[in-house]
Amino acid sequence: MAYEQEEWIPLTGLGKKVAAGEIASIDEVLESGRPIKEPGIVDYFLPDLEDEVLDINMVQRMTDSGRRVKFRCVVVVGNRNGYVGFGQAKDAQVGNAIKKAIAHAKLNIIQVKRGCGSWECGCGEGHSIPVRVEGKAGSVTVTLMPAPQGIGLVTGDISKKVLQLAGITDVWTASSGQTRTTINFAKATFDALKNSNLIRTGGSQ
Repeated sequence: MAYEQEEWIPLTGLGKKVAAGEIASIDEVLESGRPIKEPGIVDYFLPDLEDEVLDINMVQRMTDSGRRVKFRCVVVVGNRNGYVGFGQAKDAQVGNAIKKAIAHAKLNIIQVKRGCGSWECGCGEGHSIPVRVEGKAGSVTVTLMPAPQGIGLVTGDISKKVLQLAGITDVWTASSGQTRTTINFAKATFDALKNSNLIRTGGSQ
């Protein structure tokens, strides 16, 4: 889904450093630990990001002035090459809810650690994940396990979309809990990918 991008005018200190060329890559931004508060920072370094709407739901709320209806949108963004983000947002208009969710997903962008942790494969390429990782959201737990090349993404459609945009092509998964809850299934998959960054590989401590 393509939306016209407005010209980015940096407002935060981090954004101004990026625009001035003082920061060389998105990795440098993520490693700094500073929160990304402008989607333009991510667009600057990752112009090829794709977005996928996972779910749109109508949410009703009673107020003093009557029933108010909003749309809740869940989106994942990624460049199919090691970067992925997850976001959700609400708005009275569907289009605005999608735009807000895409912006939120960009602010939550992470780098995914890819590798070949499968003993059956051992090719050393980054088609899967290096180690088994687990992610949780609400009642849902998703476990991602390294798989050999050619296995594909052995998981449900929602999880598959998150993994595809992250650039992972082969993985085994196991899940438990209310996996029909789109938000939590997607968020748990994203959480597992995020946890892959916390595990050091290659013998370093």
